[in-house]
Amino acid sequence: MSQLSKKPSKQPSKQPLNQSLNQSLNQPEPPQQPSSKPSVGEFIKYEWRLLLVAVQFLTRLPVPQFANYNPQWLHQSSRHFPAVGLLVGLLCAGVFWLGSILFTPLVAGVISTAFGIKLTGAFHEDGLADSCDGLGGGLTRERTLEIMKDSRLGTYGVLGLVSALLIKISLLASMPLSVAIVALIIGHTASRLLCISLLTLLPYGGEIEHAKAKPMAQQLTPFQGLLSSGWLLLAGVLVVLLFPHTVQQIGIWQWLLALLLGIVATDYMRRLLRRRLEGYTGDGLGATQQLSEIAIYIGLAVSIPLI
Repeated sequence: MSQLSKKPSKQPSKQPLNQSLNQSLNQPEPPQQPSSKPSVGEFIKYEWRLLLVAVQFLTRLPVPQFANYNPQWLHQSSRHFPAVGLLVGLLCAGVFWLGSILFTPLVAGVISTAFGIKLTGAFHEDGLADSCDGLGGGLTRERTLEIMKDSRLGTYGVLGLVSALLIKISLLASMPLSVAIVALIIGHTASRLLCISLLTLLPYGGEIEHAKAKPMAQQLTPFQGLLSSGWLLLAGVLVVLLFPHTVQQIGIWQWLLALLLGIVATDYMRRLLRRRLEGYTGDGLGATQQLSEIAIYIGLAVSIPLI
């Protein structure tokens, strides 16, 4: 495998959190929440803290410093990953709208995609590139994991990442402005919901000492899954309120097509990771997010001639 470039360095703002994550792998599990039923105010405060942890983990957005950080928070913050997707989708949609006013749709797609990469620190794109390198160049599970944890980027990773970016930009540029904005909001939110579904469908398949996602390696409870799905519902409500005519134009069956393709992409990654790695890894989750996001865009783009 030819080595072409270094992976981007991790963000300074994440260093305290990542240090706590590494310590959590070598320390006993912290105590769970008190068994007594919390009040509504305590529940909201706790979930808000978990949301901030998810924002800090997945983006470069500044968040308040955490006092007495508990590694268990990251375990539970995964249920708010779709909320981070909603936030990223709204911001990218705003950039796409502004870019479309100033430039062509193609340029707007490039600027919006680059903004999203900067906003997230290429967190998911890095996982996609590593997964392409490992799954493309490794013949055994051990060799695949070894390649995926290598800090250098190989041919499969470059080709996979460039292809994904070109497909996303082309699809966004091919859509009418309002459809592209809706696609960004729903695509970022739904893809992160589909991504964390692998936490319940697969065991952890990586090596603990090199784990990025091991601190989240626990199944989502039905209540946590409901909270996660609630963020996609909120995204849908916002889209209906902000773009009612666009939603009516697209039609329910076309939304179902986009969602179906997203599910198919997620299931493909589930089967691939189970067969090759016997479970998910942090890089595999990132690749799943990217593929399901692209699949949702494809579903909306191919429906446009039928509107």
